[in-house]
Amino acid sequence: MINSVRNTVIAILNKNNYGYISPSDFNLYAQQAQLELFMKYFSDYNSIVNKENARMSGTDYADFGKSYSEQMEEFIVTNTLTNTSVTSTLSNVYYLPSLVTTGDEDYMISKVLCYSKILSSGVNTSVVALQLVDSSANFLLAGVSIGDVVVNTSVSPTVTATVTSVSATILGLSVNIFTLTPQSYRVFDSSVQNEAEKVSAGKITLLNMSSITSPSVNYPAYTQTSDTITVYPASIINLPSQVEATYFRYPKNPKWTYISLANGEPVFDQSQLDYQDFEVGFQNEVGLIIKILEYCGITIREGQVYQFAKQEETENNAQIP
Repeated sequence: MINSVRNTVIAILNKNNYGYISPSDFNLYAQQAQLELFMKYFSDYNSIVNKENARMSGTDYADFGKSYSEQMEEFIVTNTLTNTSVTSTLSNVYYLPSLVTTGDEDYMISKVLCYSKILSSGVNTSVVALQLVDSSANFLLAGVSIGDVVVNTSVSPTVTATVTSVSATILGLSVNIFTLTPQSYRVFDSSVQNEAEKVSAGKITLLNMSSITSPSVNYPAYTQTSDTITVYPASIINLPSQVEATYFRYPKNPKWTYISLANGEPVFDQSQLDYQDFEVGFQNEVGLIIKILEYCGITIREGQVYQFAKQEETENNAQIP
């Protein structure tokens, strides 16, 4: 889609010789345009929900709330959170999702889950693709079953996989997370997973002072400050990879790539390693073009381009239910 968007933007600008936008400038404008539309998902969805509550929205093919929720859910991910401690004695503080810890930035945390039961732990004794092999273990006796979560705790950030098959000394894994030996692991019971309640930093102090209201294994809680969360109680977070978050991530930055010039023009080449298409759906192509044209109009100081784009944006927004 990114090449189609760029070609349309260039065609509109060239129609009246308004100017040329370089690939680097286009990529910057594309990044900002996609971010604007992504942020707009949430405000538009809120408006639709308010109309549904007021019985002003349709159903079936007119159910726009469903369409928006599906677009938003494309950006929901679940990842294991990394403990902030670098020593063997881990704290109850975990980093929020970031490019360094999880490979993406979070826009909004939906929920934080805590595994409270460890079925097995140890080190692998050999390396086989998509398997955890421990000749000294007895996974059947430990009660490991398909669907449980295996964590490689020897790498940072820790990586996880789901159990796909079980034998006494071998677990089949959904992802190949053991590439060396020995590497330590833990197997968590996926059925014993509790959602932590988010509380304020002031409230958690009062909760911890009472034996009745203090967070427990079955009813954990967490506070959030800056780029970390603190999970309570300490009894369920004294080991790595027991905490994971489900959240909306920001879309990846789009990048229109090229490798050569033809008649002075760059040639699109999506085979390059740093190529990245837009992550918002095709239904947003018109919106992306309009937004990028606005940025182009400002850059080349051409009021007509900006006004044209703003008018198109107003008409496009008027079609939103």
